[in-house]
Amino acid sequence: MTFRWLKHYSPRSIYTRAAIIIVVPVIVVQIVVSVVFLQRHLEDVTKQMTLTVVREIEMIARQAPEAGTQDHFLTTLAPFLSPLHITMRFVPPAEVPKADLLPWTDYTGRQVQRTIRNRLPQVLAVELPNTRQARLFLDTDLGAVELSFDRRRLSPAAPHQLIVTMVFFGVLMTAIAFLYMRNQLRPLKRLSDAAQAFGRGHTVPYSPSGAIEIRAAGSAFLDMRARIERHIEQRTLMLSGVSHDLRTPLTRLKLGLAMLDEEDAAPLLQDVTEMQQMLDAFLDFSRGVSESAPEPVDPVALLRQIVEDAQRSQTNVELVASEGCEADEKVMLRPMALRRAVENLIGNALRYGSRAEVSLAMTSKFLRIRVEDDGPGIPADKRAEAIKPFQRLDAARNQNKGGGVGLGLAIVADVARAHGGALRLGDSQRLGGLCADIVIGR
Repeated sequence: MTFRWLKHYSPRSIYTRAAIIIVVPVIVVQIVVSVVFLQRHLEDVTKQMTLTVVREIEMIARQAPEAGTQDHFLTTLAPFLSPLHITMRFVPPAEVPKADLLPWTDYTGRQVQRTIRNRLPQVLAVELPNTRQARLFLDTDLGAVELSFDRRRLSPAAPHQLIVTMVFFGVLMTAIAFLYMRNQLRPLKRLSDAAQAFGRGHTVPYSPSGAIEIRAAGSAFLDMRARIERHIEQRTLMLSGVSHDLRTPLTRLKLGLAMLDEEDAAPLLQDVTEMQQMLDAFLDFSRGVSESAPEPVDPVALLRQIVEDAQRSQTNVELVASEGCEADEKVMLRPMALRRAVENLIGNALRYGSRAEVSLAMTSKFLRIRVEDDGPGIPADKRAEAIKPFQRLDAARNQNKGGGVGLGLAIVADVARAHGGALRLGDSQRLGGLCADIVIGR
């Protein structure tokens, strides 16, 4: 038998799961102890104490005279009642209760009632108004008799004290366990926040704390983050050198070709230009997002500026209405990297189509930048391959229109991942071409 169906109902938070692990056993133990105490111990003791009083009443009844007056009856039984601390008096029929009196808070009253009625058939009513007094109404030949005695002779005094004490200390120990568990889970939450922030391109201060295992995980995270940052720094320095070393000979080639005849130099100049474009694309992909740090940015203003810059050279680029965006609302973004990503999507849309539309949608949980075109699009089975570096889908994109080196979508996907988001490709419902979404979590 599997319990996979419980996953649908179980909470996702580790704090809530740990709380359930603590609370459920405490409640179960209290219920079991309460039931065992009430049924096995308290009821048995109450029954034995009640039977003792019932036997005393039966002994008194055997000493009662067979005839006489009520005064004679009471005088005859007085020597037997006094040592037992039982008070007896005759009452008129109007004072005899119609039903038994049992407070709902009395844990042992029902057991006392059942025992007395099973052993004394002449009982008219049983009254247990409080924990200090008990009254029995018996039927005799001379009339109804009221017997009053100490309630503590029938059952243990204040039996609810054990349950109240158990519940109180159960709640107290659960609260202490909650506080201790919260302190133990807090370092784990800090580690999770630091890892999540680093995955989104933010570096937040973090120092390992908590239990030994959490400290070990925190130290491993810091080592990993340091290695990644060192790798990014080394890659940036290396690419800076590569950029300088390669651009210089390309410039010399251009100068040399400029001195040749234009007709003879045109093919060679085109090769040099393509090499320059390939170098620029490779450097853009390799730099990634290392050249800018996250900062509060108004995404509406940033996107509007990008579209306006694109409209200076391409008139068929349009910014459609934004959804859920408030004026001057700031979001932590890398503006230079995001600008490069959106410009790549707009460039791809105009390269393979004749029209591009850019839109922005924002909620409390995510930010979405969408670029749509009217081109041929990308088949669904090749979209995962399209975002890989140096992949050129000639069947879906016409290479005669300038297919590039296959790094455009890879750069966009890298920028989206650096923001803690993703690049999603689909079909445009508005224009019929490709729909590219940059989705960033907030």
